[in-house]
Amino acid sequence: MSSERTSASRINPAKLMHSKWTAVSPVSRERHFMVVEMYLDELERVADVDIEAVITGRITRIDWRQLKNRDIWIAGWR
Repeated sequence: MSSERTSASRINPAKLMHSKWTAVSPVSRERHFMVVEMYLDELERVADVDIEAVITGRITRIDWRQLKNRDIWIAGWR
């Protein structure tokens, strides 16, 4: 397993709120996002998050585990 893959799998769901992310392949010129809401499942575990595009303010709900995929997301703003 590569070091990139290992570090990507270490996302702490408790620290997701207000975390910043960069889309590897921007869509509609939206590249930088911030987690603005978290949704829990019936076992009180994080299931989904809302991410907000910094420039446009558009909000999208995704499964928080998608943020582990380094082909789609990079932690922080780049």
